[in-house]
Amino acid sequence: MPLIKSISGFRGTIGGKPGENLTPEDVVTSVAAYADWLLRSGANPTVVIGRDGRPSGAVVSALTAATLQSMGIDVIDCGHATTPTVEMAVTSRGAGGGIILSASHNPKEYNALKLLNSDGEFISHEEGQDLIRTVQSGSISYATVDNLGSLQQDTSALADHIEAVLAHPLVNVDAIQAAGYRVVLDAVNSVGAISIPPLCEALGVACQVINETVNGQFAHNPEPLPAHLQDLIAVVKERDLDLGIAVDPDVDRLALIGPGGRWIGEEYTLVTVADYVLARDPGPVVSNMSSSRALADVAAAHGQTYHASAVGEVNVVAKMKEVGATIGGEGNGGIIDPRLHYGRDSLIGLALVLSHLATSGKTINEFRDSYVHYEMVKDKINLDPELDLPDALNAMEALYPDTPKSNIDGLKLDFPDGWVHLRGSNTEPIVRVYAEANTQARAQELAGEVKARFIEMTR
Repeated sequence: MPLIKSISGFRGTIGGKPGENLTPEDVVTSVAAYADWLLRSGANPTVVIGRDGRPSGAVVSALTAATLQSMGIDVIDCGHATTPTVEMAVTSRGAGGGIILSASHNPKEYNALKLLNSDGEFISHEEGQDLIRTVQSGSISYATVDNLGSLQQDTSALADHIEAVLAHPLVNVDAIQAAGYRVVLDAVNSVGAISIPPLCEALGVACQVINETVNGQFAHNPEPLPAHLQDLIAVVKERDLDLGIAVDPDVDRLALIGPGGRWIGEEYTLVTVADYVLARDPGPVVSNMSSSRALADVAAAHGQTYHASAVGEVNVVAKMKEVGATIGGEGNGGIIDPRLHYGRDSLIGLALVLSHLATSGKTINEFRDSYVHYEMVKDKINLDPELDLPDALNAMEALYPDTPKSNIDGLKLDFPDGWVHLRGSNTEPIVRVYAEANTQARAQELAGEVKARFIEMTR
């Protein structure tokens, strides 16, 4: 795929020609631009790096570290590490920034540079644009020999991360240990295998692992969706386990399987966590506009307000800070707990889910049954490159004068029995279509109706 330069970083497939894929030359150029931005910002010239289990990780990491050092920046290398581990290490080590080497749920051919600020959070839109301009200008000045940066290996970042989770005020370690849960993890051959089991051990949870070798040779499509997790579902059912746990390669998405092999769904990970948190620390709740309405229902049940942000972790975090949210995240299984840090984190997500189960004596299936049931469908519309999408979405908005709507991020139409969200893709010439209703059939109907009207209107 072409090299994608976005506000959150740089990603692409490994190999090929510079500027067309994520080649060594592109890694060096992109990292140097980030280092230049960091130095100009006046932040501490120290950067934390860490990588998921992809085959290209060691090479990309070596290039990243050497480039940072060549810019006069000291490097703290966490080696194999989850995304939230690197984020937390930035602040705990007092670094000026961080670079996560992971293409998340994309196949093994991909890798990416995810860029963090001194708070261990993804850089802003404006900062990302600054970096892209620097890459395009080629105006980089490297350090002299007496000013090269150092390289330090950090072997305790994960242990520190786990300790912080265990010390979290809402994680009930005693109750979880007393429950004696038996679980299985699908580590998808990445860093979930080195992070989730030690957390489970500390919580007294017996954790079996499938796809545990950290080599990036993903045993299945690494996005944690039911079609890709049939082996995990079968193990939960066959071994009569309490919970199945699925994470993506960098462990910032968490999906759950209930007793009997029941798919709980990524959308309901955040719903379950919010239900537990709001009962103990009431406050506003935030997710992105494409997340399930079930989260708003849970917030209302606890007498709290729900707020929607534009899609993207940086936007969710900004909205959480704006409204003082007590919990938030994304419907893809991303849990953001501000008591720990402002980043999606499957370790704290799992610990809070287990706390909910242990303190209530209920199963995840029972909680799932207690929440309003919604079904979501996802579709897309191919775009004419010459189409002015903002104008088209404005015209669509006019077709629904009496329907509550939001244009924070594309166009979202809120119908009495469901919603449809249209938004342009950042990486493809398409409009993404998301719809949700109480039944799959109704969600498909809503999506189909809005999609057909958009296509007809833009002919």
